Amino acid sequence: MILVDLAVRNLRRHAVRSALAMVGIVIGVLAIASLGILGASLSALVGGLVSDVSDTILVTPHVAVSSGDPFDPRNILASRISDRDVALIEKAAGQNRVIPMFRTAERLTSGETSGYVTVYALRPDDIPFLLDAEAGRYPESTSPGVMVGSLLAEDLDLGVGSRIEFANESVRVIGIAAERGMGIDINPDYAVIVTDARYPGEEAGMVVVKVRDPADIGEVKAAIESQVNRRKEKVDVLDSREVLQLYYETMDAISLFLLGIGAVSLFVASVSILNVMIISVTERRREIGLMRSIGVSRREVLRIFLYEALALGVAGSIAGGILSALVGYYASAAASGLLGGFVVPAGEAAVSPAVAGYIAFGMAFGVAASVIAGLYPAWKAAGLNPIEALRYE
Repeated sequence: MILVDLAVRNLRRHAVRSALAMVGIVIGVLAIASLGILGASLSALVGGLVSDVSDTILVTPHVAVSSGDPFDPRNILASRISDRDVALIEKAAGQNRVIPMFRTAERLTSGETSGYVTVYALRPDDIPFLLDAEAGRYPESTSPGVMVGSLLAEDLDLGVGSRIEFANESVRVIGIAAERGMGIDINPDYAVIVTDARYPGEEAGMVVVKVRDPADIGEVKAAIESQVNRRKEKVDVLDSREVLQLYYETMDAISLFLLGIGAVSLFVASVSILNVMIISVTERRREIGLMRSIGVSRREVLRIFLYEALALGVAGSIAGGILSALVGYYASAAASGLLGGFVVPAGEAAVSPAVAGYIAFGMAFGVAASVIAGLYPAWKAAGLNPIEALRYE
C-alpha cells in the first residue's frame, strides 16, 4: 500500500503535468466510446428505417454504363421494364405475388408549402396487399383521390378530406398509409400513392415479387434472371437477404473505421503519458537513488512508476467513460427530437448493451494504453544505478 501512496503523492506533486496527461486519456476514451456510440446509433437509425421485407424480391431495369451514368437518378427514373418482361417475371414467379409499379416525381402544394414528392402508381388490388391504411380508404381506378404517406401527412398537416395541388390539379386526400419504414421495395412514408390509371400507357419502373415461402427466395430469383436475362441483361434482380447482408457489412466497416480513429487519438494520449513519465524519471533520479540506497528493490521502484501510470489511466478512463455516457444520452435525445421519436427513442442508444460495451472497451483500452506507456519509464527508473543516481544534479 505504501507504494501506491508514493505513486499518488508523486502525481500530486506535479498536479498540472499529471492533469494534462490525464486529459489526453479522457479525450482518447471519449473519442473511442463516442465514435462507437455514433456507429451504434447509425446502425439503430438505419435498422429502424429498414422494414421487415425478408420475403421480397425487387426487379429493376438494368441501366448499362453505355447508356449513361447508372447511378444518375434521372436515368433510373427514366428506365422501364416492358410489359413483355413483366409477363416473363409473372411466369417465373409462379404462384407468388408480382406487383409492377410505376415510379415518378410530381410537384405537390399544400398551403404555402410546395415541393416534389415521390409517386408510386400501382394496380388498385396491389395497393392494399402492399400497404396498410392508417385512415381513410385506398385509391381506386374510378376515384381521382390519392393516398399519402403518414409522415408526409404529418409534416403537411394533412388528413382525410384535405385538398392538395398535385401534378397541376386539385385532388382530395382519401387515405393515409400507415407508417411502414424504408424497405427495398417501396418507401411510402413521404410519398403519394395512386392507381396506375393516372398514368395510362406507362410501363413499370420496377417490379416487386412477394415470395410466399422465404426459403424459396433464391429459387424464384434464379428463375426470374433465367427468364428475363436469357439473351441480354435487361433487369437487375435483388433479394432482401442481399440488401440486409450489405447493410450489416457496411455498418461493421463504419464502426471499425470510427473505432480506428478513436484508437489513434488514444495512442497520441499514451505518447503524452510516456513523455510525462520519462520527464518524471529524469527529474527524480536522486530520489530514486536514495530509495535504492536504503533498500528499496528494483521491482518496487518499477511498481511505483507503473502505479503512477495506472492511476493516470484509471482516473482518465473513468472521467472519459462518464463523459461518453453523457454524450451518448444527449446525442440520442437530439436524434429522437430530430426524428420525432420514430427511429431512436430518447436515451435508448446511450443505454443499449452495444453502447455500454463501447464505453467499457474505451475505458479498458485507456487503462491498458496508460500502463503500456508507463512500462519503459518504469523499467528505466528501476534500472538506474543508485550511486550514479545520487550524483545526479
